[in-house]
Order: sequence, then C-alpha cells, then structure tokens
Amino acid sequence: MYGREKSDFPIVATKLANKSGQPEAESVEPRGKAKGNTDWLHTSRTLSRISVSQRLVRVREAARQRKKERFTALFHLIDLELLQTSFFWLKRKAAAGVDGVTWSDYEQDLEENLSDLHGRLHRQAYRAQPSRRQYIPKADGKLRPLGIAALEDKIVQRAVVEVLNAVYETDFLGFSYGFRPRRSQHDALDALATGIARTYVNWILDADISRFFDTVSHDWLLRFLEHRIGDRRVLRLIGKWLKAGAMEDGVVTATEEGTPQGAVISPLLANIYLHYVFDLWANQWRKRHAQGNVVIVRYADDIVVGFDKADDAKRFRRAMQQRLEQFALRLHPEKTRLIEFGRFAAANRAKRGLGKPETFNFLGFTHISGRAKDGKFMLRRHTRRDRMQAKLREIREELRRRWHQSISEQGKWLRRVVQGFLNYHAVPTNTHAIRAFRFLIAKLWWRALRRRSQKDSTTWSRMARLVRDW
Repeated sequence: MYGREKSDFPIVATKLANKSGQPEAESVEPRGKAKGNTDWLHTSRTLSRISVSQRLVRVREAARQRKKERFTALFHLIDLELLQTSFFWLKRKAAAGVDGVTWSDYEQDLEENLSDLHGRLHRQAYRAQPSRRQYIPKADGKLRPLGIAALEDKIVQRAVVEVLNAVYETDFLGFSYGFRPRRSQHDALDALATGIARTYVNWILDADISRFFDTVSHDWLLRFLEHRIGDRRVLRLIGKWLKAGAMEDGVVTATEEGTPQGAVISPLLANIYLHYVFDLWANQWRKRHAQGNVVIVRYADDIVVGFDKADDAKRFRRAMQQRLEQFALRLHPEKTRLIEFGRFAAANRAKRGLGKPETFNFLGFTHISGRAKDGKFMLRRHTRRDRMQAKLREIREELRRRWHQSISEQGKWLRRVVQGFLNYHAVPTNTHAIRAFRFLIAKLWWRALRRRSQKDSTTWSRMARLVRDW
C-alpha cells in the first residue's frame, strides 16, 4: 500500500507540526457538533460501509505513522462499494452536468451503471467530461463562475476524496478548517474569536488571495500530490479532471490552470495546494521569526492572521506575498488589509487622533472591536450587511414565484428559510441582525400577500399572528 519512494518535491524539509499524530489545532471555544458536519463513514446508509470504513481506517493509520512515505497502491480502494457509497452521498436534486444525467436518472439502473463505471475505471477507459459553466450572483453584484461536473465524474471524485482524506487528514494542520471532515465554518469562527479574545492580538491581517481557484498551477498541484501519492492511476484521474475543460454555450474551453469551483474534488485540492504553499510555511514562520503571539485561521482560501506586534504583522505580510508569488498566486492589493484590532485598538487609535478601529469580514460576519457593559473588550460579530441584503433579495424573488401557493405552504417554506439563517448566524452579539432578518422576512411576506390580490386586506396585526404561527 505504501512505499519508500523519495519525492523530488523541493520543500520537503519543512516539518509537520503534528508530532503526536493529530493536527496541531488553534485554541477553540467548545461547542456542540454542527448538524451535517459528521464524517459519512460513521453513518450507516448501507451495510457495505463497514468494510469501506475499515479499509480507509487502515490507510489513515499508515499515513499517521509514516509521515514521509508515498502511497503507491490506492486505486484498488475505488471499488463498487465505495462508488455506491459515493453515489448516495451526492445531492439528489443537484443540477446536471453536460451529460444531462440527474441523480434520479442514474438510480434507475444503479447496479448496472456502477458496474459499468467500475469496469471503465479499472480498464483505464474512463474519460472525464468537461464541466458545465454556470454563473451565480455574489453579494457584491458580480457573478461567480461554477463548474458543474457530469454525474459519473461527481461519483468518482467523491470516492477519490474519501481515499485522499484518509491520507491527508493526518497531515493537515489544526488551523485549516475548510471542507474537512468534522470541521465547520463555526469551528473556524470560534477559533478566531478565541484567539482574539483570549490571547495577545493587536493587529489583524485579512488576506485575500486573488482569484485563487482560477489560478492554481496544475504543475505545482501535481507535484504537491506526488509528495504523498505514488499511485500513478490516482494521479492520472486528477490530471484528467484538471484538463477536462469547461463548456459554455456549447463551446468547450481548455483549462490550463485553476480548479473548477463547484467540483466535488476542488475543495480538497485547494486544501492540499495551500497546505504546502501556506500552512507549513506560516507555521514555521511564526515559530522561527515571530517576536510575539501569532494566531492563524484558514478556511479554504479565506485567511485571517492575528498578531501581537505590528512589526511581526508587517514582516509576515511581505513574506507571505513573496511566498505566494513563488507558486503562481498573489495577494489582492485592495482586499488584503492590515488593521489595528483588539482590546487596545480603540485606546491606541484615540491617542493618535484616529477614529474607531476598522472592522474585517470573515465567513459571513463583520468582526468589530467592541466593549461589554463593564467596559472590557468584547469581540462583536454581526452578519455582513451585504450578505443579508442579498439573501433578502433572493427571498423576495422566490416569494414572487410562490405567490399562488397557500399561506400554509409559504409559511412552511419561510420557516425553513429563517431556521437556516438562525442555524448559521445565531452567535453571541448578533441578536440585532437575527431580529432584523426575521422582521424583514415578515415584511416581505406581508407585501407579497397584499400584492397578489387587489382585494387582499391582510393587516399587520394578522400578519403578526401568521409570523408567530409559522
């Protein structure tokens, strides 16, 4: 399964920080497990998962014990059982790719379809299809390009993700949170909040990597993968997906760099890329060069670094820029900011005749240097205003499409909308945004009910009862 082949990867001298066999984690506030954040291997949708889990556990244990060895035999793990498990893991109502095949279509003859897919994979006859380009609106009004893969590509990518996770979860560092088993956005938010509130943090570097998913170097990515993965069949699969291209308006465009946002395997590839480009380097930098405290939290390509000393912050920013440029990445010159932040920021800025401390955004929340009632420092987190406005616009449009539904149907749908917002945004100090969102949803619903009929006489008092009921 593993061998002692040496990699020609140029920065292998960088040490991993998890000597105990577990990722070195930043301090984090305790919280209950988030729904949907559990590892699928611990569920029991099919009996076959027991054997799938056992095999991957063995891979994980080998990866933990042998940090510098390459896995030369992983492809055989992509068997019928894992392909079936991966199929059921996919979203049933997800959009179809260029093949037009939906989850329900494929399920009609699942056993034969998976058997055929398995055969093509192991005969090396499998061909990756181009992703279907689709654009979704961002909170700032711009459009984000997504690549929707064909269904069979999703199945195989999901299987490969599970195999590679067994290897890389023992390597990834504790301050990496994005798209990892048993780690959520709330875990990253909590780690950052704890670092700012309970350690010495006076400066924040809010780092934005310009067009990260579009500029990932295929050459560097494959070299990084070869550092741990020696199975050429797995590497060829990943290379096929990287080079498959994207179809837009019937025209296929080749992809020479980047990974398609929306692809099942893209988040893991992004984590692997940034693990070598940023995580290992940043962890060593704070140990060797920092004069004071350094707190790092990364969620995919969203990076926030807290510093005790201004000199550390400035040197780290310059070094980070140089580091990223070595691997075809760069910091966005306008969106990357170094700001004074923390328990002493307000007082220090007041002495210099400056205004309130600047704020920064991370994972949908605006982070603010605030004060509690007793005058002590308190980190405040409020839902980003632009995100809330974008969500309200989306709900208003959906209400128009649902005008002819009954009140109970609309009410059930809006209950799910509000509950979903609460599940994510219900954090300390964000009560005002939660109440405002609920009120504005009620107002949108009231207007929708009044506009769908000229004779509608729904009063605000009746509306209050509907809101209470639903």
